[in-house]
Amino acid sequence: MPDAMPLTAPAPRAMQAPQLGNGSDAAMRKAAKDFEAQALGFLLQPIFATVDTAKSAFGGGAAEAQWRPMLVDAFAAAAVRAGGVGLADAVYRELNRARSAATPNMGEMTS
Repeated sequence: MPDAMPLTAPAPRAMQAPQLGNGSDAAMRKAAKDFEAQALGFLLQPIFATVDTAKSAFGGGAAEAQWRPMLVDAFAAAAVRAGGVGLADAVYRELNRARSAATPNMGEMTS
């Protein structure tokens, strides 16, 4: 049996700004929660990178290393669904503030 080629960890991903979609409250709330899940995933990544999987139930290996980023993302999304750490609320407030600032108030228009 040929020796398996060692795999390296995937390169870190850059964070993405929230996508507002149509700018509705539901779309902004979803964008804020997605952003919080992404941020939590970045915080959890180093924790999972240091786990010794050689003695785990599945034995580690290249396949487990390839699927680990998706597992970390799933844990982060589950944490956000369970209430998160409050980042989504702060992002939602800022998105709302930015939307309000970008929307002209027709009552205050001057000529």
